[in-house]
Amino acid sequence: MDYLYDAGIVLTVAVCTFLTRLFPFALFGRKKGTHTMVAYIGQILPSAVIAVLVVYCLKTIEITSLPAFAPQAIAIAVVAVLHVWKRNFLISIGAGTVCYMVMVQVVFR
Repeated sequence: MDYLYDAGIVLTVAVCTFLTRLFPFALFGRKKGTHTMVAYIGQILPSAVIAVLVVYCLKTIEITSLPAFAPQAIAIAVVAVLHVWKRNFLISIGAGTVCYMVMVQVVFR
């Protein structure tokens, strides 16, 4: 019975994956150019994701003591400087995350 259950899970995942791959072609057709809505979403989505991440990360910030606030402030500065310098979301977010984790785990224990 376990094999039947496992096969059902694999089949469900395969069908869902196939449908998500098929959905854009069914929605937009097989046009040669990029649809204007897709281009707009591709242009605006990175900034929207960054805004959501900033709000989520800073919603519980505590300014009461330096060890509680300093890791976030330093990581925010690293992200801002790297993004202005490199203009690459992935590098900015990755370096900010690594910086924050080092600050929390090593520096501000």
